[in-house]
Formats: sequence, structure tokens, C-alpha cells
Amino acid sequence: MSNAESSTKSTSSTVWQIVGRLIGAAVVLAITAFFTPGFSINNIWTLAIAAVVLTAIDYLVSRFTGLHASPFGKGFVGFALAAITLYVTQFFVAGYSISWMAAIIGALIYGVVDYFLPGNQSM
Repeated sequence: MSNAESSTKSTSSTVWQIVGRLIGAAVVLAITAFFTPGFSINNIWTLAIAAVVLTAIDYLVSRFTGLHASPFGKGFVGFALAAITLYVTQFFVAGYSISWMAAIIGALIYGVVDYFLPGNQSM
């Protein structure tokens, strides 16, 4: 296999990994919004954009601090980051609404759902 073919396959693999992570994040977010009172997402496009924004915020937080917004991954700090991330996303996505209390409950639900889904949705 030539160097160019190897590079193309790894790039394609990376793109599919990112797409898979975004789909996984959207599924977890949809389940979380469904079961969390005070948390609403208006439509599928809002859900898709919110999944991208949540993934980007998690990536930036982990890149600059080394912490992941995972309720089960880092204990209280991860739980607090997950709640903050869920809450802050509403300022970037129209049609996404969540209260502070819903963000706290949502972080717990998000962590439970994320824990039971196969694969690794964090970036």
C-alpha cells in the first residue's frame, strides 16, 4: 500500500469516527432531553447542532484543561463540567432550552445513558 493510499484511508477513518461520535452524542442528548424535565430541544436540526456544539465544547475543555465532561469519568469535577456544558450550550443553539436544575439532572441522565451505550463518544 502506498503512502497516499494509507493517508487517504486514515483520513476517511477519522472522518467516520467523528461522524460516529456526533451521532452517538446526538442519541445520548436526545434521550437525556426526553427524560429531563425543564430541558427541551425543538427539532432534529437543533439536536444535531447541539450535539456538534456539545462535542466542540467538550473537546475544547479537555484540550485546555485535560478534563472530560463525563459524569462518571472524573467524579464530581466531570459531573459539574457536564452540567455546565449542557447549560452553556443553550447560549449557542437556538431552540435548545435548559434550566440550571435540569442541567444538573440532565448531567446525571447523560452520564448514565453514555455509560450504557457502546463505544466512546468523548473526543
